[in-house]
Amino acid sequence: VTHASITGNAHFYAKSEAEAFEQIRVLLSFLPSSCSEMPPVSDEYKPPLKSLKDHNVMPNDRKKSYDVKEIIRGILDSSYFFEVQEYFARNIVVGFGRLAGRPVGVIANQPRVLAGVLDVNASDKASRFIRFCDAFNIPLLTFVDTPGYLPGIDQEHSGIIRHGAKLLYAYSEATVPKFTVIMRKAYGGAYIAMCSRHLGANIVIAWPTAEIAVMGPEGAANIIFKREILNSHEPEKTRIEKVKEYEEKFANPYVAASRGYVDMIIEPDKTRNALIKGLELAKIKRSTKYSKRHGNLPL
Repeated sequence: VTHASITGNAHFYAKSEAEAFEQIRVLLSFLPSSCSEMPPVSDEYKPPLKSLKDHNVMPNDRKKSYDVKEIIRGILDSSYFFEVQEYFARNIVVGFGRLAGRPVGVIANQPRVLAGVLDVNASDKASRFIRFCDAFNIPLLTFVDTPGYLPGIDQEHSGIIRHGAKLLYAYSEATVPKFTVIMRKAYGGAYIAMCSRHLGANIVIAWPTAEIAVMGPEGAANIIFKREILNSHEPEKTRIEKVKEYEEKFANPYVAASRGYVDMIIEPDKTRNALIKGLELAKIKRSTKYSKRHGNLPL
């Protein structure tokens, strides 16, 4: 359990030998025989057991958490998600699933744990998984809802800049098709790191609930409109008005879409079909890698 939950050295945890063999069997079902082949496609597949249209996906209050795994299962075939490193760095979720029979690697912020922030362990966990998928030609599907990087002296002393750079490196180096779904919060540097258009995402989808900004509306309004709030006869009322003004002008997906950072803004229940069409188009994707020994991964 120590290596599955604390060190991250163990990717799977089984209570018996039979369970361990079953996990290996499932893992291999997503992988090609070698890196020179494409992942195995299943001709028989079923839609999710419960689509995103069948339940309320996003809490009305942006401060409330939810389980991102429910969203993942609402998009993948048969609602089946094979999670990797389930017990380690739980603020980010990684694992395998299928879309229209095609294997995909899923990376998602988990708002239920630490609000979905990125930290040292989450960055390492996601980076390794991304590189593994890229090594075996498995397309990447990223779900974004993160308020930023975890602040604090412990994180700084642990090298959050260096570890965070691994995530940017892994995404930007990956040559497989990359799809990004911005569900809610996409703030600051963490938004960039989670497979943004700037890191080479092929298709970026945003839900109407997406907030793409430097920081949250409350913090931004307190900084940008600080003088107006302090000089107001009713500071709290003015602050609330400025927060709403910031939300309308900046904390939404429409500004990002107008600048080309988002390809489409759709309702959550339309996401599965959009991703399947994207995978079909991605069949013709060709990537050119220039001759070199290797990149300098920020270890």
